[in-house]
Amino acid sequence: MKILITGISGFVGSHLAEYFLNTGAHEVFGTIKWRSDRQNILHFQDKITLVECDIKDAFAMQKLVQGVKPQQIFHLAAQSYVPFSWSTPQETISTNIIGEVNLFEAVRSARISPLIHIAGSSEEYGMVKPDELPITEQNPLRPLSPYGVSKVAQDLLGYQYFKSYGMKIIRTRAFNHTGPRRGEVFVTSNFAKQVVEVEKKKREPVLRVGNLDAVRDFLDVRDVARAYALALEKGEPGDFYNIASGKGMKIREILDKIVGLAGIKIQIEQDPSRLRPSDVELLIGSAEKFRKKTGWEPEIPFERTLKDLLDYWRSRIA
Repeated sequence: MKILITGISGFVGSHLAEYFLNTGAHEVFGTIKWRSDRQNILHFQDKITLVECDIKDAFAMQKLVQGVKPQQIFHLAAQSYVPFSWSTPQETISTNIIGEVNLFEAVRSARISPLIHIAGSSEEYGMVKPDELPITEQNPLRPLSPYGVSKVAQDLLGYQYFKSYGMKIIRTRAFNHTGPRRGEVFVTSNFAKQVVEVEKKKREPVLRVGNLDAVRDFLDVRDVARAYALALEKGEPGDFYNIASGKGMKIREILDKIVGLAGIKIQIEQDPSRLRPSDVELLIGSAEKFRKKTGWEPEIPFERTLKDLLDYWRSRIA
């Protein structure tokens, strides 16, 4: 089977590519930009086909899809860092929405009918009331960031192209996920990197943090990659599914776990620059619908996820 992963060198894209390389004789294609960091895919780069392509370039997307003619497409390329969406909302909206439209139109132009996965986000739910937990797929969408708005638009465009053109599009709304290769700007990875820098005497034993009271539902990235694959294998075109653990943790608890695993003493200081203009306080999801449809369950304990994340940074920081 020919599988196309947009944003293959990214966090989830690299794990998804690895999943397919480990589970069958698939041809895996992936998009990268000329300036993309290839660190995440270096150890299996010779087993995949990389294509330089900016998803905002409609012609390049048409050429890519026409050339590959994939049976499955996983659309992961995006501006995915929530705080960045406040400083550059135009880039977030352009990349996430126009990029997806270009993909859909490229598929239509190529006259093929692949299964298409659209990676949505729990940030689509935004402001959630305590009596609405755990969040099901029927919860209102109240996004609180330009990023969240862009993901709602991607979600609804997927539905519109399914209804208008019969395209086999399945959308997921993954809750927070982390693990090895997570970009350092993301909260768990940033904590882990700072802790390893303290371990290796690269910084004073002081951690800079943002809002530690927000509650999040975390998964291991490898469980999420497996869920994405199952979404196209067993999901219903036109439908959408939460991918979540069903358990909430304060960011403060996660920080304590990381520091505890490292076994070091450290001082915590809040950095005002790390606070968001409006933060999502509660995100705990229900994946019951997805479980019933696919049989998926999270398999990796969160303590192992955090240990692997620490070991990742230990391997990166000399």
